[in-house]
Amino acid sequence: MSRRPLAAVLAANTVSTAGSSLTLIGVPWFVLQTTGSAGRAGVVAFCATLPVVVAALAGGPVIDRIGRRRISAASDLVCALAVAAIPLLHHAHLLEFWMLCALMAVTGLVHTPGLTARSVLLPNLAEHAGTTVIRAASLYDAASRGARMVGAAAAGVLIAALGAEAVLLVDAATYAVSALLVAALVRGIPAADPQPRSGETSFARYRAELAEGWAFLTRSRLLLGITVMVMATNGLDQGWASVLLPVDGRDDLGGATAVGLLMSLFGGSALLGALLYGAWGERFPRRTVFAAAFLLCGAPRYAVAALTDTALPLAVTMALAGLGAGMLNPVLTTVMYEKVPEELRSRVAGVGTAGCELAMPMGGLAAGLLAAAYGAPTALLAFGGVYLLATLSPLAFPSWRSMERTLPPGGEDESADAVSRTGAPRPGSASAATPPRPSGS
Repeated sequence: MSRRPLAAVLAANTVSTAGSSLTLIGVPWFVLQTTGSAGRAGVVAFCATLPVVVAALAGGPVIDRIGRRRISAASDLVCALAVAAIPLLHHAHLLEFWMLCALMAVTGLVHTPGLTARSVLLPNLAEHAGTTVIRAASLYDAASRGARMVGAAAAGVLIAALGAEAVLLVDAATYAVSALLVAALVRGIPAADPQPRSGETSFARYRAELAEGWAFLTRSRLLLGITVMVMATNGLDQGWASVLLPVDGRDDLGGATAVGLLMSLFGGSALLGALLYGAWGERFPRRTVFAAAFLLCGAPRYAVAALTDTALPLAVTMALAGLGAGMLNPVLTTVMYEKVPEELRSRVAGVGTAGCELAMPMGGLAAGLLAAAYGAPTALLAFGGVYLLATLSPLAFPSWRSMERTLPPGGEDESADAVSRTGAPRPGSASAATPPRPSGS
């Protein structure tokens, strides 16, 4: 029994997430600095997120066959090379707009399998470390929140002091460090190695494995409802992070430093929310916590950003929103750990992640087009209104009540029945899948 693999994955994910926060601010600001166009910023966001859906949908069986440790390390290494190429090509006066889009597409394509590979290892790492899954999940999410906070603040300061190109070079370095941590220290965990499969490797078998994950997800009304809701909010949050907040920061808030500090404030509050839920969250009904947290973290920040032109009201709103956002992923993680058997973990994770990220390419593109045509305030109000409608679904649909159940009692929408119809054996203990994670939270 050793805590080193769990600590290595937590550290690697923290470093990688901090780097991703640098990119989240650095790339839109780089586009706005070099082109001055909100529409082009939306196009880059579209190119960065469209491959994410493809990678998430097709990646589950690949992760199992190649191995979660190898996928995580290789993913971060490719991301390091792709992100570093952007400022280097720009410095050499060779970077065309289509090259920027292509490099961001490569990053989107390979980043998601690495995230999935690390996340689906959590139950095994927790067992190896002698701790509970919910504690490991809360630590994982809290570390990610803290990394976003630090990364966002650093991005704002670095952009103001050195320019967006420097931020992207630092981001590339964080990916490289993450790859090294996983490759060197995540050892002695059988689930991290390639998983044996009976029979020959073929496209038909690969398609069948992928279909198993899809069938499991769609036969559980709760998991399907979560996926559809998070799909909508992730699309809206992609527009917020990649276009609307940077444009608002440029026009009204004083620049990249203000944007970085706002996102850092959101991340710090989210860290606190995750820690609070890890300590006391099990005492409260999950659906109530989840619905209230999503209502708090969603629409209000869009409305305040649209209706004010100073940073203080938005800072207060972002702090409250972050507090709610921090409670979302621990709830989703716990539910998914209880519902999905280990044999289907990567496949359900891949399909679920693809579903949750399906609207992200259109979210960034729509935000860019709306802001260019009608202005950022109108786009913010439109996105906020749709966000409010999406976050009411846990209160409107009865299937969400099953969030409270530790073990499904049966019925066609429950995971046990779904497993029997996909032909996958159900293990005796609770297992895990990557929860559909709200991107803006």
